[in-house]
Amino acid sequence: MFLEPGFRGQRSGWIEVICGSMFSGKTEELIRRLKRARIAGQNVMVFKPHIDDRYAKDEVVSHDSNSLVSIAVDSSRALLNVPENTQVIGIDEAQFFDAHLPDTVQRLALRGMRIIAAGLDMDYRGAPFGPVPDLLAVAEYITKVHAICPHCGNLATHSYRLTTDSDQVLVGERDRYEPRCRQCYDMGNILTLKPS
Repeated sequence: MFLEPGFRGQRSGWIEVICGSMFSGKTEELIRRLKRARIAGQNVMVFKPHIDDRYAKDEVVSHDSNSLVSIAVDSSRALLNVPENTQVIGIDEAQFFDAHLPDTVQRLALRGMRIIAAGLDMDYRGAPFGPVPDLLAVAEYITKVHAICPHCGNLATHSYRLTTDSDQVLVGERDRYEPRCRQCYDMGNILTLKPS
């Protein structure tokens, strides 16, 4: 195997992205990785956008109620103020961050930090969501997780909105969204009208 001069394996400083639909386990996987980093004795900081206050204002919380203390921020640029001894940075709900997030995490990775970002890759319309597509383009490692479609049992890749709200950003839970496979997502409201 050919290695570039001076290459000694994976250098410190890289970007990991965990993406998928609602209820696919993105935050659960983020928490798992961050807990392992803490077990390894690494300095870890966790961030989330201010807009996400569904469970707690100062914690990242999965749908299974696992949690980690986090810092809510208004701008991705706030992440640049982390202490130099920070080794791992966790970012939840990456889709709600501003367009500067990809540049910000690249700068942090160049400072030798491991960045783990979790977020929706598509919005409820099936369109790329926020800065996540650009994060995917610059990440060294990508994990796409899947939920299960409650209508057919296949892998769910889409977040289907159960309300008529048309804003792209609508923070919600199972009362507003459900995961669906491509076919059931495409069938739309027909499924919600079928008797159970």
